[in-house]
Amino acid sequence: MLGIGERFPNFKMKATVSTDEENGFVELNNDSYKGKWMVVFFYPKDFTFVCPTEIEAFGKLNDEFEERDAQVLAASTDSEFVHLAWRKADERIRDLPFPMLADLNRDLVSSLGIQDPEEGVAQRATYIVDPHGIIRHVSVNDMTVGRNPEEILRVLDALQTDELCPCNWERGEDTLGTEPEPKKAA
Repeated sequence: MLGIGERFPNFKMKATVSTDEENGFVELNNDSYKGKWMVVFFYPKDFTFVCPTEIEAFGKLNDEFEERDAQVLAASTDSEFVHLAWRKADERIRDLPFPMLADLNRDLVSSLGIQDPEEGVAQRATYIVDPHGIIRHVSVNDMTVGRNPEEILRVLDALQTDELCPCNWERGEDTLGTEPEPKKAA
């Protein structure tokens, strides 16, 4: 699995951006959000149980991610058409404010090393990628356990300080900074 300090793989894939059958699809790649932070979260399958709870929770926090100059992207190995059908069928995700990537060929999940060996789908992985395309955070949950988007936002805040942040640090709190140098005796 790719980890901290490694370059996020190049990708080019279709994404579902609305429930409009004629204009609801776009093609996205690494340069689509050049100069921005990206929060890319992968989930196993559309039309499941845990996944829509996470997607809805990320959607509710989308304005806060945007305020931090971060683009949220959801991704699974389902097609853009399955994403569209799911968005139409499930009111919790119908009006999502961010794209749903369709990694149908499993190129990105394979490059990242997060394809589940038993199911063949994306593991429940989250990546925070800095504006230079470098992975700054990665976490993976068991397939049965949803992640906490508020924690991902907290980690993004900490990364954006570019300072040492203690356990449970929250935006607006003091960072650890460096120790002041001791005064020299006269």
